[in-house]
Amino acid sequence: MTMDGRQAGAGGFDETVLSSARARVLSRRTFLAGSAAGLGALGLGGCVTADGTMLAEATKVYGPMPDEKFPIPAVDISKVDPKYYRRTVRYETKEAPGTIVVDPRNYYVYRIEGDGSATRYGANVGRDGFLWSGDAYVGRKSEWATWTPPKEMIRRQPEAAKYARGMPGGLDNPLGARTLHLYQNGAYTLYTIYASSEPESIGSGITSGCVGLLSQDMIHLYARTPVKTKVVVLPA
Repeated sequence: MTMDGRQAGAGGFDETVLSSARARVLSRRTFLAGSAAGLGALGLGGCVTADGTMLAEATKVYGPMPDEKFPIPAVDISKVDPKYYRRTVRYETKEAPGTIVVDPRNYYVYRIEGDGSATRYGANVGRDGFLWSGDAYVGRKSEWATWTPPKEMIRRQPEAAKYARGMPGGLDNPLGARTLHLYQNGAYTLYTIYASSEPESIGSGITSGCVGLLSQDMIHLYARTPVKTKVVVLPA
């Protein structure tokens, strides 16, 4: 995957993501949506007493975002296992508040809040052979970023050539509404945490190493994550 004209390597999206994006352009648009307003550190945790309550809260949390540059419609929460809904959970760690911890084994991303708690988001992660672990940091942030397929993808899928100079930001763009670009030792790793437009992908391994959150979850995390934030990717 390349962002803003960079060549992708092991950390990039694969043809599965491009094909999915292309299919949405050619057929119908089914995109993630949501409102992060009012959720804060409360998430969905602690107040859910029944399945009906959980679904009612999720419907509000993952509702439409009409004020975005590209208005985002509501997510079909029936395609998401409720265990991946955003919520506040107990999470003991020595990491400082604000740190992002990626748990690819369980398909979760945590933002450490301190006092033994964290905001937990459901995620998709790298498929077999593309998982990685280690420490990184957010080197830069992008809203509605341009996505450029790598040359290797274009060779395998000639139809991707039309995006060789970049796919502009928008609802069909694989990077979605927000992107956190991960760096190590001053160098871009080609890995990102991005806004996924596929609700059914949450809880699965589909990428070439990047980590995707539901769009509304990614917008929520992005707003609370400054550049230089530490990111810990746990072993799978």
